[in-house]
Parts: sequence; structure tokens; C-alpha cells
Amino acid sequence: MARIRRKFGRERNQRRAFVRSLAVALITRGKIKTTEARAKEVRSAVERLITYAKREKSAQANIKEITKFVNKTTAKKLIKDIAPKYTGRAGGYTRIIKIGQRGGDAAHMVFIEFV
Repeated sequence: MARIRRKFGRERNQRRAFVRSLAVALITRGKIKTTEARAKEVRSAVERLITYAKREKSAQANIKEITKFVNKTTAKKLIKDIAPKYTGRAGGYTRIIKIGQRGGDAAHMVFIEFV
């Protein structure tokens, strides 16, 4: 589903699970604090999921595609609550706000949230 570009020092299945867990956290909470690289990676996955959730045609196929990536309760929230807000929008459903560097390792920290 999601095209993963950054490796994050993990193997393929670990990366998929990692991005999936970030996507679920963003969908359920609406806003998460993470590093810039992680936010950029999860943004592409979440925006693709929202695009699938917005589509009217072949809704069953889109739901199946969404549930491949996130669990059913998260998919329901995505379809019923989040996707209807963006019906008139052609993309760019998330916003990344830079908040500075982390104290321990100076990683660039950001908030990622829905617009």
C-alpha cells in the first residue's frame, strides 16, 4: 500500500508496521508529535488512505484497500469522520508544523495534524 522511501534502520516488515502504527495514531488522535522524517513518511500513507476513503465509486473495493493497511475501527473512523471533511479538497489533507530540535539527539521534531 504505502511506498516507503526511508528505512529508519528497520527491515521491510518492521518499517511497514512502524508506518502503519504512526498512521493509526494520527487517524485516532488527529495530531501526533514525531520526527520530521517520520512525519513525511506517514503523510504519504495517510493522504493515500483519505483519498481511498473519499471515493464514491466501488466503495467496497476502497474499504478493502483501507483495511489492508489499518484495522477496522480506524477504517470506520477514517471513512465516517475524517474523509467527509475533505470532499471538496483535491489533496494536502495533513499539515506538518516544525517545533525545533529534540534535546537528546537534536532530531528535528514536528507536529503532524489534519488540516
